Amino acid sequence: MRKIEKLMEGWSFTDFEGNRCPVELPHTWNAKDGQDGGNNYARGTCVYENTFAKPVYDVDKEEVYLQFHGVNASAIVILNGKEVTSHDGGYSTFRVNVTTELQEQNNIQIKVDNSVNDNVYPQKADFTFYGGIYRDIEILVVSKEHFDLDYYGGPGIQYTTEIDGKDADVHVITYLNKAAKDANAKVVIEILDQEGQVVAEAEGEDATLPICKVHLWDGLHDPYLYQIKATLFKAGQEVDVISCNCGVRSFEFSPKDGFHLNGRHYPLHGVSRHQDWRGIGNAITRENMELDMELIREVGANTIRLAHYQHDQYFYDLCDRVGMIVWAEIPYISEHMPNGRENTFSQMKELIVQNYNHPCIVTWGISNEITISGRRHKKDMLDNHRALQKLCKEMDPTRPTTLACFAMCIHFNRVAHITDLVGWNLYLGWYVPGFFLNDLWIKAWHFLYPNRCLCYSEYGAEGMPNLHSAKPKRGDNTEEYQNKYHEYMLECFKRHPYMWAHYYWNMFDFAADARNQGGEPGMNHKGMITFDRKIKKDVFYLYKAYWTDVPFVHLAGKRYEYRTEKVTEITVYSNQKEVSLYNNGKHVETLSGEHVFKFRLPMEETNRLEVRAGACVDSAVIYKTEQAKPEYKLKKGDSSNWM
Repeated sequence: MRKIEKLMEGWSFTDFEGNRCPVELPHTWNAKDGQDGGNNYARGTCVYENTFAKPVYDVDKEEVYLQFHGVNASAIVILNGKEVTSHDGGYSTFRVNVTTELQEQNNIQIKVDNSVNDNVYPQKADFTFYGGIYRDIEILVVSKEHFDLDYYGGPGIQYTTEIDGKDADVHVITYLNKAAKDANAKVVIEILDQEGQVVAEAEGEDATLPICKVHLWDGLHDPYLYQIKATLFKAGQEVDVISCNCGVRSFEFSPKDGFHLNGRHYPLHGVSRHQDWRGIGNAITRENMELDMELIREVGANTIRLAHYQHDQYFYDLCDRVGMIVWAEIPYISEHMPNGRENTFSQMKELIVQNYNHPCIVTWGISNEITISGRRHKKDMLDNHRALQKLCKEMDPTRPTTLACFAMCIHFNRVAHITDLVGWNLYLGWYVPGFFLNDLWIKAWHFLYPNRCLCYSEYGAEGMPNLHSAKPKRGDNTEEYQNKYHEYMLECFKRHPYMWAHYYWNMFDFAADARNQGGEPGMNHKGMITFDRKIKKDVFYLYKAYWTDVPFVHLAGKRYEYRTEKVTEITVYSNQKEVSLYNNGKHVETLSGEHVFKFRLPMEETNRLEVRAGACVDSAVIYKTEQAKPEYKLKKGDSSNWM
């Protein structure tokens, strides 16, 4: 049977200047300089080195692989002085069979390169391209006869489902290596329910298994998972076993009323996510991922756009388990590179092969804002997209494709009509003035293309918890303007229910070293939550008011403590229908409504505020001052975009 040993400790790291130090994995060399602004973080080739003892295995019956779950962006693996593999693409799993290269003691060197080039994506984008070995490395011992390990980092098993009334068929394909085929090894496939009981069984590498009275994977309501187990037998003896979770569901996208899950209307409202954290970069742990998911669930999202690259397998597993609907994509982004064509194909193949079995995924994203660099290589870019579209449909005819268009890409642009679905990254009301333009733009699209499914793949506004204004304006980066923008957008989406989804950009602030906004260089501050996951901005509670039904009330503007106006506006977010405001123990007013409640409060010198909505209570203290606090205002020159 398979044996896995992690190779995470005892590494040495040599940087560009030849400096050497001990490190443990996961690791990135850009955890600090990739987050401090200036667009000058270290990019180039660094070397990781380690030694490990030859694993215990039967040389006559077993083989040894090294498997890498994320090395950004290119890797050359050298074992005992010999190059054994290389890989271009920083976000996917790759493996290499090293059985014939092993010695009693083994030296491994991994040359990791995140330098500027014209053939490996991403190269131009609004996020930091952290260099390093930032996910696990493992030593895998497996029988010589085994399920395939050499096809684009895949698991060796693939399933699709078809629902027929209360029953379902699960079509399972397993892939064997040459030694298993030569030995006439046999495959037994089982489907187990959550109690571990076998509900279906078949023999063969390719089999269809019926499930009677199937329990559906039903999004957040009931994300029920079966398990598919495949066992390989040689001469009657078990030699390899693999398994994967299995969610049985159906879905469709309608240009009339959006997304449907298992035959019923299931409106999608969600967030995008980047994987990095403050001071950690992309070298995150499972605990980091679990907290991210906990916060996404708390705000009430039911879909996640996992931007702009393949995320950790553990996070896709979390999405399966909790019932998130997922848009998965490759980092074909911002600028088409003619020399990067093969890399778009290999990254797409890896994304689909490695993630095919996740029921959470409903669409494959081909590219993001690819027209941002204008008309350069337009013909080759369009041809590349058509080829990717064809590849996706050949590899997975069960899921539609999508892409995210740049804001300046007009309705008629040909790139917007290649994939099955389309999304638009629009920041109308932030980068350009006029909230109302969102309604006009959506109506125009739906009028021109009533049979084409549209979503907002990105939208947002910068919001700094330390910046505040009684009269928020576009570009001031205040928390109040961020609130104002999103109050409009949520009502806008209600007016256009035919959209298949809308994705808030971004759930968390993230590193973009080329940026200088909000007085904190190197960051994109559009998040609902700060980069360190410690501060939930007011906008988090606005969305929670729209998206959840567990009673709560939130008094916005707590960080706006010192105010100069005689009468100030008090904003409250709640999913309750009635909210009461109290000041210094006295009832001010009770308002009825939905989601957003605005009170006008005559200021006293000290104002001890309390808001009540049923049994829910929140409070804050604000003060009336003569002079505005200068630290609430953005300093001149502290706001420039990344391009």
